[in-house]
Amino acid sequence: MQKVALPSGIELAYAESGPADAPALIFLHGFPENHRSWRHQIAHLEDRFRCIAPDQRGFGASSKPQEVEAYGADRLVGDVFQLADALNIERFTIVGHDWGGVIAWMIAAMGQQSGRVTRAVIANAPHPAIFQKLLWTKVVQREASQYMRAFRDTENDEFIRKNGLAAFLAKAIAWKRASPFDPLEQARLIAEWQQPDAPFAMLNWYRASQIVVPDPAEPYVLPQGYTPPPIPKIETPTLVIWALADEALSPLNIVGLEEHVGDLEIVEIADCGHFVQWERPDAVNTALDDFLARTAD
Repeated sequence: MQKVALPSGIELAYAESGPADAPALIFLHGFPENHRSWRHQIAHLEDRFRCIAPDQRGFGASSKPQEVEAYGADRLVGDVFQLADALNIERFTIVGHDWGGVIAWMIAAMGQQSGRVTRAVIANAPHPAIFQKLLWTKVVQREASQYMRAFRDTENDEFIRKNGLAAFLAKAIAWKRASPFDPLEQARLIAEWQQPDAPFAMLNWYRASQIVVPDPAEPYVLPQGYTPPPIPKIETPTLVIWALADEALSPLNIVGLEEHVGDLEIVEIADCGHFVQWERPDAVNTALDDFLARTAD
C-alpha cells in the first residue's frame, strides 16, 4: 500500500500493480470493504494493465473525516480524478462495485466529456436514476433497501459506539445467503471497522446520499413533480455485471439501462449474491477479459 495526499486534503491509501505504461484500470470498492475487494481481478489483469485500487475515503487506511457533508457525491467523484492526476494517469477505465459502482456511474458520465474515462465496468451497483424510481414504485427494492434507513438513523449511534460496527451490521442486515468472505479477509475487515473513526465515516456514505428510501407504508407511486437524478447519458463502452441472487439489489435495476447507456453490455451471473467479484471471480474475470478485448483502443 502507498498513500497520496490529494489537493482536497484527503489522503488515499492505494495498491498499485502492473506495468506503469499499460492502460490504467481504477478499481473502486463498496461498503463495507476496502481495496482488496478486487484482489482476484487485479491478480488476473495485472500482467496487461496498470491496476490502481484505493481505499476510498472513510475506509481502510485512507482519511476518515467525520462530517456527513464530507461524503457528498461531488467529493467522492473528485477523489478519483484527483488520484488519477496525482499518479499521472491521463485516461483510464473505471471499475466499481456497490458504492464504488455508484460512484463509477458518475465518473463515467463526467469523464466522457473530457475523454479521460474511456470505459466503465459496473458490478452490482444500481444506476441512480433507475434505483430511485424503483425505491418509489417497486415493493421488492424498497423492502430490500430498508437497511439504508437504519444506517442513516442516528438513534442507532449509541448502539454502534457500544457494540461496534460488526454487531450493528449483523442487526441491520438479514440476508439469507452465506457470507462469501473467507475467514482471513473477514478478520481483516473487522479489524479495520474497529478503528475509532471508521464506523461513522463508513456510514456517512449513506447519510450524505441524496437517494430517498421511503418507508414501506408510503404509497408505491412516484411523488408529484418527481425528477430523476440528473446524470447524463453515458456513451462510452460500459459493461454491467449483475449477480441475479443479490439480496440488496433487485435484477430490476438492469431493466431499462439502455436508456441511460449508449454502448451497453450486460453479463448476468445466476445463483450469485451481492459480492459477485468475491463469490464468482472466474465468471467476473471472463467478462472483464471479453469486454476489455472488445473495447481496446
